[in-house]
Parts: sequence; structure tokens; C-alpha cells
Amino acid sequence: MMAAVQRTYRGTLKLNEPMARHTSWRVGGPAERYYEPAELDDLADFLAQLPDNEPLTWVGLGSNLLVRDGGIRGTVIMTSGLLKEIELLDEGLVRAEAGVACAKVARFCARHHLVGAEFLAGIPGTMGGALAMNAGAFGGETWQHVVAVETIDSRGGRHLRQPEEFRIGYRRVVGVTGEWFVAAHLHLQRGDTEAATARIKELLERRGATQPIGLPSCGSVFRNPEGDHAARLIEACGLKGRCIGGACVSEKHANFIINTGTATAADIEALIGQVAAEVECRHGVQLVREVHIIGEAES
Repeated sequence: MMAAVQRTYRGTLKLNEPMARHTSWRVGGPAERYYEPAELDDLADFLAQLPDNEPLTWVGLGSNLLVRDGGIRGTVIMTSGLLKEIELLDEGLVRAEAGVACAKVARFCARHHLVGAEFLAGIPGTMGGALAMNAGAFGGETWQHVVAVETIDSRGGRHLRQPEEFRIGYRRVVGVTGEWFVAAHLHLQRGDTEAATARIKELLERRGATQPIGLPSCGSVFRNPEGDHAARLIEACGLKGRCIGGACVSEKHANFIINTGTATAADIEALIGQVAAEVECRHGVQLVREVHIIGEAES
């Protein structure tokens, strides 16, 4: 059990907070402790007071996350209400904090005559999550533009790190253990604002036409295998519309699983497993999850 945290910080600390309120699938059991900092200094003060062995889970918009029905032990740090600053540091250099929505970064860059970040409009999450998984859409990837990142460690210490300190791959980033992203420094080229804005609009329209926007989901469930698409493999198995409880494979995009309103995390996890098993059986391809599954199963 975590020792009492002295109240010398600002922000909101809740006990047994339902994570269904904070994930895009709208499922998930309670977090033992749930903290929303008021600003970065408060977050550093809060972390400095925690026991060394306190389990920490960092959540942005909860858009690439499945929290099991039994909830999360330890403390959840919610960054989407914090770390929302975005600014120009220098010519072509943008600093975006971890809680800034990816789509906002795309629009900010376009307004400031910078191009290359338009793909971020297709990512339904924050910069923190995009950094953690090298998120991508429409042919672009986050770390293509990263020249530095700011991190915070479990004691509240802050660090400026370079891309070469991380192992970066397709939807995978491995960095320093015990540190979490708080900001990205992105380098972009100058270009045509109108063209970039039009490209963002085009990508958002394409996303709306091909994905079940407006329904609770996590975005893409599986990574695309090399040279293929997870959605094609799933659809070829006849799995569109397959349901377990209130969780269903989307009829609009086979790599999306939606909560029709009554799904539990267990329903979703079972359907993920069933889809992966059928694709491997029929196509011999082992799909790799893009979504992170955390927490305890309900007892």
C-alpha cells in the first residue's frame, strides 16, 4: 500500500477512479490512485513524494489502451489535462508537450507554414502516446521528425534526451527505464500553409470515410504485417461483425473493435485473441497487437 502523499502539490488525486471514464473504449476497472497534475512542477513534486516501489501507469487520451476490468494497482498519472503547451522554439522547430492532441500539433504546424506533420491529424491520441509507440498514419511516423525529447523520471527529475538514446522501430520505442515523455521537439520544413491545411482536411475526411469514428474503439488493434494489412487479413477470414458480448469487429474497418455499449474489457480482450487465432490459423500470420493491455483481470 502506498504511504500517504503529503499535500504540497496542486492537482487532483482520486482513489478507486473508474478507468472507463478515461479510455476511448469506455471500459476498464478502477485505478487505486489517480492523479491529474495542475502543471509539470506539481507532477515533479508529486512523483518525488512517492515510494520507490510505487507502480506508475501513464495515460494520455487512453486511445490505445485496454484496461482490464479488475483495474490498475498503484498510481495512474493522467497527462491529457496537463502538458498541453505547444510553441515555436526556432525556425522549423516545434515543442509539443505530451498532453497535446496529435491533431492539434498538425494544425499548429500548418498555421505556422511548416509541413510534414499533417499525418498526425490521423492519430487519435496525444504526443506522449505517439512518442511511446512511434505512432503513424497515412505513411508518416512520429519519430521521423523528432530531434529531442524531454522526459521525467519516477523521482521527478527531468531530462533532455536525443533520438539516438532510443531504439525506434515500427510502432515500438525502447528508451531509458523509469522515464516517461513530457515533450517532443519536432523539426519540420517550411511550406505552403494552404496546401498543408488542405492535406489535413483530406486525411480527416478519409479517416471518417474508412473508420468507425464516433464509436468507442482504440483505433487500430493490430500492427500491419510487413507487406500486408491487418484489416485485409481479418476481413478475409470473414470476421467483420464478429462479436463477443458487447465487443464487435467493425463492419467498416476490420482492424477496429468497437464497444457497442455493453462491452467489458474481458469481452474485448477475448475478441482480440479470437481474431488473432483465426488469422494465424487461416493465413499463417501472427498478428502483433498495437493496443496495450494493462491491469488486473476481474476476480
